[in-house]
Amino acid sequence: MSSDNVDELEPTIFSAVITPHRSLGRTGFVLLMAAFGGISFIAGMLFLIDGAWPVFGFFGLDVALLYWAFRLNYRHADAYEEVKVTPSALTVRKVSHRGQQREWVLNPLWVRLDKVSHEEFGIERLLLVSRGKHLVIANFLSPGEKASFAQELGAALNEAKRGVTRTVLE
Repeated sequence: MSSDNVDELEPTIFSAVITPHRSLGRTGFVLLMAAFGGISFIAGMLFLIDGAWPVFGFFGLDVALLYWAFRLNYRHADAYEEVKVTPSALTVRKVSHRGQQREWVLNPLWVRLDKVSHEEFGIERLLLVSRGKHLVIANFLSPGEKASFAQELGAALNEAKRGVTRTVLE
């Protein structure tokens, strides 16, 4: 029996994929760029007609910079985090927007979930602490989402510490 088969037999207590939130979808982006480009073109043409032709180029530069900023933002949206808890392992895998992966496998019996909170804003950071080392997780989430995630992950860690209490159906 290979180690892969052992992993398949172990029940998953908790599993989550955390992705960055983007409030403006593709259609909204196209509409924003069309509106911003149209307004910039019209304003630039007014300056061009008045004889201030260099201003026309700066209006085009504004549109190009806005486009570049949004494209960079969308490219960073490809990053994600995977968190998985089984009775014998807590696995955290972070994948950057470039596809670079880092993975940590921790023993759930020795992991503590810490929260850094601000009284006005809520939870600012979630940390997994094991053997004196800290791993920041769920940075993509808002404070309210971090609170919900922390509650679910904490419950999963407590279940892992109690031992397997579920029946595995085949």
